[in-house]
Amino acid sequence: MRTGAFLLSAQFPGQGHAEALDRAVSAAVAAEQAGLDSVWLAEHHFVPYGVCPSAATLAALLLGRTSRIGVGTAVSVLPTQHPVALGEQAALLHLTSGGRFTLGVGRGGPWVDLDVFGTGVEAYESGFPEALDLLLRWLRSSRVGADGPRYRFPEVAVVPRATEHPLPLPSPGGSKGPEYSSGTGAGAAGGTGGPPVVVACTSPNSVRLAAERGVPMLLGMHSGDEDKAAMVALYRTAAREAGRTPEQIDRIEAEHVAAGLAQIEDSAAEARRVLLKSMPGWFNYGLSAHRTVDGRERRMRDPHEYTELLCDLHAVGTPRLCADRIAATAERTGVRRFALLVEGSGDRESTLRNVQRLGAEVLPLLA
Repeated sequence: MRTGAFLLSAQFPGQGHAEALDRAVSAAVAAEQAGLDSVWLAEHHFVPYGVCPSAATLAALLLGRTSRIGVGTAVSVLPTQHPVALGEQAALLHLTSGGRFTLGVGRGGPWVDLDVFGTGVEAYESGFPEALDLLLRWLRSSRVGADGPRYRFPEVAVVPRATEHPLPLPSPGGSKGPEYSSGTGAGAAGGTGGPPVVVACTSPNSVRLAAERGVPMLLGMHSGDEDKAAMVALYRTAAREAGRTPEQIDRIEAEHVAAGLAQIEDSAAEARRVLLKSMPGWFNYGLSAHRTVDGRERRMRDPHEYTELLCDLHAVGTPRLCADRIAATAERTGVRRFALLVEGSGDRESTLRNVQRLGAEVLPLLA
């Protein structure tokens, strides 16, 4: 199993934006030191639920501050940006990080973001498949043009080309850099398929879309094991109907990611107490700030009940209980990659301690 940290750069009541970002950056660096596999970065606009407006930009910072850990977006919201612009950023991070970057994309919500950035509600309601297809072509090709209902432009060269093989930077003080491949595509010697891509899936339609395109799923922390297992089963069926072989499906399914929550304390009661003290206020403060693009009605979960649900579903408790919860989810769903929200306490030092305990006390139990 591969276990990573999920960071929303959450602004808890009474905190400033810089404080929230500092906690997220510090936790990401601590995650590498603790031996975690990856960090995953959320992206939001205009709400304190998360104050990182560009997951790809924050990923660039963290890739520069780390040397081993994988860094992914969870997610970059595709309807609020041009797929080619996002593809260029992803290729840049892939090539300059030694291949440590993963691009997670999602449909987002019907928020005022669509109005502010001028993409319109259609980008959310019907434009996601076209945008995803263009993004994937950009990441896997040497030249790309578009003639769709939303994106139309003449064929242009893909620069930088994500399919070239990324190599690590030269050693500090070295007099000679590595020999880079001059390949011109995925089929060239030393080439790759570009940065890994995952798609956030919250509905049967998004599951089928990911399966048809052959990209893994990112499953939300609000879903329990039964729901995740059903989505994995639907993915397998849709991938088979799309003509993929059992071997291809197995390779893709090994890359599915399940988001969750982790709070490690000396007792289950203490872990729940920490989260129930902080998370309901954050949910109420952060989620209530969302504005819809067209005034449509939206309903918000009860913050306290939602926190209780997450504590019941995920790795909240002693190290042994947390390890057992993660292992049980893997057994029930087949998903073996995890992105665990570690900043639920809202406190910087508590978050760093949580990351350290996840690496030192939980990971060895999952080995």
